[in-house]
Amino acid sequence: MDKKNSDEQSIHHCDENPSVAWRVYILRCADGTLYTGSTNNLTARLLKHNAGRGAKYTRGRLPVQCIYFETEKDRSAALKREASLKRLTRKEKDFLIMTVAHLPKAKQ
Repeated sequence: MDKKNSDEQSIHHCDENPSVAWRVYILRCADGTLYTGSTNNLTARLLKHNAGRGAKYTRGRLPVQCIYFETEKDRSAALKREASLKRLTRKEKDFLIMTVAHLPKAKQ
């Protein structure tokens, strides 16, 4: 799979409802590490990360793939949740991601 298709797949998976304002997300980097951030435009932010114009941490670990996100009501709530996710251990983050990945999708 080429990089463009990989980026598009990650974006589709991670940004299913672009009308919501703030998201907290977890990326899996190419080296297997996780990066947590928040944004009001997840699609654009993921593209920036994969273009090497995102966080300094992800620049040397490309490509990245969005593996988890949560929707928050505003920037303040997103930043608070981002901070709480960053305090989790790797094992706790993996459990959160695995648990959510196995939940059934809500009907649209």
